[in-house]
Amino acid sequence: MNQIRISGYIPGSIGRITELHATYYSEHWGFGLFFESKVATDMSAFLKRFDETRDGFWVASVDGVIVGSIAIDGIKADSEGAHLRWFIVAPGYEGEGIGNRLIREGIGFCKKKRFKRIYLWTFAGLDPARYLYEKYGFRICKEIDGNQWGVRVKEQMFELRL
Repeated sequence: MNQIRISGYIPGSIGRITELHATYYSEHWGFGLFFESKVATDMSAFLKRFDETRDGFWVASVDGVIVGSIAIDGIKADSEGAHLRWFIVAPGYEGEGIGNRLIREGIGFCKKKRFKRIYLWTFAGLDPARYLYEKYGFRICKEIDGNQWGVRVKEQMFELRL
């Protein structure tokens, strides 16, 4: 297997990470245009206001092709906690340790910044991701029926107190 590299932003990140999310969630959960455009616009807005003193953004790549990502949005870290976002590993790269490396990167960043809490929103049924979240100490703190991604699902908020 080729060397997996973890780095910050590289050109094409917004498009490739959006593509990974849109393709996976369309194939497995029926998410459509609403979700894809939300990922693209929210990530674009985040990267446009990115501040390295509070925000983190990492991609995993193989031969220059992005195969995973994670972000820490720290804009409300003092009041609500740091928001873990856009965590994904490309099909075919699961089980290679990429998800573990990305989550450790995000948690390590939050610890270094002395954030008190990390939270994320996901939904019921994403068992491999849930396994990783719980492995690193995240716990469900809220469940609601919602459609923030354009499809009705049981939304779950996980948190990790640091």
